[in-house]
Amino acid sequence: MKNSKQILEEIEEKYLNKRAVLSSKSVGRVHKEAEEMDRPCFQKDKERVIHCKAFRRLDKKTQVFSFDRGDHFRTRLTHT
Repeated sequence: MKNSKQILEEIEEKYLNKRAVLSSKSVGRVHKEAEEMDRPCFQKDKERVIHCKAFRRLDKKTQVFSFDRGDHFRTRLTHT
């Protein structure tokens, strides 16, 4: 039976561009970390960025005003 990490890696291989770097082909880290069974290494990196304080602070900063659409505006978080 496949675990979720294997399923996600298969999805990467099937749907990503042939030139994309796949999680299963990663050469690893400079500083070794414990291997996780439920998520690939790139997913772990993505979650670290999304949940870090610096990225979350972008929610308080205004990026784009659209005067022709009323009071609609985008924050730097949604723009990123």
